[in-house]
Amino acid sequence: MKFAFVSAVLLASIGSVNVAFAASIDKGQAIVEKANCASCHGAGLNAPILPSYPKLAGQYPDYLYYALKAYQVGNSNAKYGRNNAVMSSQVQTYSESDLRDISAYIASLPGNFVIKK
Repeated sequence: MKFAFVSAVLLASIGSVNVAFAASIDKGQAIVEKANCASCHGAGLNAPILPSYPKLAGQYPDYLYYALKAYQVGNSNAKYGRNNAVMSSQVQTYSESDLRDISAYIASLPGNFVIKK
């Protein structure tokens, strides 16, 4: 009986976590277009202008969020931050919600990633 109750509470809490991090694809699209991300990451964020720039379309939203957050952190945390002058300057003004919206939009785009097993 105790196990069933604890399991029910845990499963109910999982749903509430997703609501707290709900993201808006439309808001993310507006931010991406305003920031002109396609100028480096290419059409549909899937055709970078240089081979050193990543394809973003279709990437997992969690990965995108944490990458953007790491660019915000930059050199202030050597274990977590990412150091790239262009990306760091691009994301500094965005809130947590903005980063989640951007990530949701980019993840919704059709990409051509190949997952190898």
